[in-house]
Amino acid sequence: MIRHRPHGSGHPYAETEDQRVPARPLAGESVELRVRASAQVVSIVCEWAVDGAAPVELPLTRTDPGGSAAAVDGGHLAAAQARATRAAAGSWRVRTPALRAGSRYAYRFLATTGDGGSRASRWFEVTAATWSEAGGKLEVTGADRIVPGSVRWLADGDGILRVRFELPLEPEEHVVGFGERFDAVDQRGRVLDAVVFEQYKAQGAHGRTYLPMPYAMVVGGPGSWGWHVRTSRRTWYDVGAARPAGIVVEAETDGDPVVRFYDGERPADVLRDFLDEVGRPVELPSWVFRLWASGNEWNTQERVLAEMDRHREHGIPVGALVIEAWSDETTFTAFRGAAYEPSEEPHKLADYAFPADGPWPDPKGMVDELHRRDVKVLLWQIPLQKTRPHPRHQAAVDARQLVERGYGVREADGRPYRNRGWWFPLALMPDLSSQEVRDWWTAKRRYLVEEVGIDGFKTDGGEHAWGHDLRYADGRDGAAGNGLFPVHYARAFGDLLRECGKAPVTFSRAGFAGSQPHGAFWAGDEDSTWDAFRSSIRAGITASACGIVYWGWDLAGFSGPVPDAELYLRAAGAAAFMPIMQYHSEFNHHRAPLRDRTPWNVAEQTGDERVIPVFRRLALLRERLVPYLAEQARTATGGGAPLMRGLFFDHPDDPAVWRHPLQYQLGDALLVAPVTEPGVTETSVYLPAAEGGWIDVWTGHALAGGRTVTLPAPLDRPPVLCAAGHWSRLSRMFAD
Repeated sequence: MIRHRPHGSGHPYAETEDQRVPARPLAGESVELRVRASAQVVSIVCEWAVDGAAPVELPLTRTDPGGSAAAVDGGHLAAAQARATRAAAGSWRVRTPALRAGSRYAYRFLATTGDGGSRASRWFEVTAATWSEAGGKLEVTGADRIVPGSVRWLADGDGILRVRFELPLEPEEHVVGFGERFDAVDQRGRVLDAVVFEQYKAQGAHGRTYLPMPYAMVVGGPGSWGWHVRTSRRTWYDVGAARPAGIVVEAETDGDPVVRFYDGERPADVLRDFLDEVGRPVELPSWVFRLWASGNEWNTQERVLAEMDRHREHGIPVGALVIEAWSDETTFTAFRGAAYEPSEEPHKLADYAFPADGPWPDPKGMVDELHRRDVKVLLWQIPLQKTRPHPRHQAAVDARQLVERGYGVREADGRPYRNRGWWFPLALMPDLSSQEVRDWWTAKRRYLVEEVGIDGFKTDGGEHAWGHDLRYADGRDGAAGNGLFPVHYARAFGDLLRECGKAPVTFSRAGFAGSQPHGAFWAGDEDSTWDAFRSSIRAGITASACGIVYWGWDLAGFSGPVPDAELYLRAAGAAAFMPIMQYHSEFNHHRAPLRDRTPWNVAEQTGDERVIPVFRRLALLRERLVPYLAEQARTATGGGAPLMRGLFFDHPDDPAVWRHPLQYQLGDALLVAPVTEPGVTETSVYLPAAEGGWIDVWTGHALAGGRTVTLPAPLDRPPVLCAAGHWSRLSRMFAD
């Protein structure tokens, strides 16, 4: 066996041991050709031909990069990632002569085995690319801000690959956007890209995101302005890093790219114009603002109800329950333990028998009971059809339908795409760009809504499409279609809920421009650390700057050992003043000590008696905040400023707000200053100038704006201020 994939696995940030490096070389560069081969191969040569001339032989050298996996913390996702790393070890390599512009290079590999046999690969071609002023047309709408003479085109022997241009950046201006960003609110001085990627933890350290957008706004000058590269392909940005006075934008393209500019007096004006183009958020019911509870090890009906009982026993109200480990883990349509006959048609509830001694003896009865307790129920989903182990029973039927009907995302040669990522490797992926496939995929889950009565779906894992050359039913290739996959995914489940008379409550971590109308989002996988806490706040502020209204995070992280009491309660205090307040924990094989992020488990693990009463107080406060949050979300979805927003939205002309990037407003009235460092008893809070000043919501004391003040910061009272003009109607929410 010889395997050579010129573009590798499609991983946007890592090279594989079977690819061409670089995949798209520039003129004057040589390339390293890598091959994976079976153990029987003892030698490989590359036949390298230039412009049709007789090939020369380039011998390859066997290499072994080691492939040792990073240490894992016991979480099942970390373990999966480590296995994928180990699987990537070993290859053969050779470096070619430098490539010349205008020449066409062909190459193939000849392998010899230990028994004297031989094997030849197919021929591959490559040409060198060059940057030039000519080659394409950049279409601009709105006030053109492109620096004259800065447009360049990258083209190789097969056509245009990218466009590059520069935008002006004044000394006092700040740049916010690019989707959900974990590393900074203001991206000035940074280099980044926009590509959907599943970064398992430490997103801020790596500068990667599940929810990118080729959009940003510039704040701090005489007015606010922004731009949107109207593409679903990958884009790159140098935001004043190489040259402080300019923003360099680079974008993949296969035609005439479009850049849309927006101008407004305030950031909200810029965002409004962007959302008019890509789609406005849709108002969700007020129950989404109550506390959400979840744990990946809550995998039986008994356990779920027991955890809800504990909420009631401790007087901690919960409004939504996310059940992740409910399904058989092969179809993601049937409850684990249910007995039923496989079918080509979608099942009804009556088709299932639920053993009394099984993990889910009465799913509908459970949901009905939770509804009587005023708890809404969401079920976890994944947009994949698993093939490992080999599918059986209903999973075999579903996989066969997906393949035989051509319902899957395809490789360039027409074969079904098999997931190249580390989570659920080799799984099939439904092509949700097709309405027919969306209907087929969601019909299998309709009974869960219509008959079991669930209220929403956690639409997890929308990042599994890797490879520029994939093919979608809507005519896009992977380079253009992969980023839109999570948009179609959330849309499909939102449409199902609507059709069943429910609000379109989906809970996603992946997305792109166009995701704004499709449900709620959370910040993805993180450890329980102070760094992750700070990164998540940045993620919420930047996601909102791009039009995401309903956003939350796994408060205090979901992975690794449980957080200490201080981190947990500081995180809960911040989450109580975010659009969605929810806790969640990663699967840990039910090993002791439990890693649930319930307040009672954190209290037991830490031995800190403050945890439950403080969490209770915050959860009860959250209940009182629901009407305000619903009112402000209605304003945001109707074209107003985002619900959770950086101070720059309301105070774009105040340079001091940028020195306090983790402070934010929650609606028009509330200013939140999260405590994100341990050992803090009081904290500095910046109060922008505001008519009437501000009121400390815990003391009722009036404070003038336009200055920094020091406020007490007890665990049960996170620093929160109310704009004085709103205090008379909101003060009752903060009365004990």
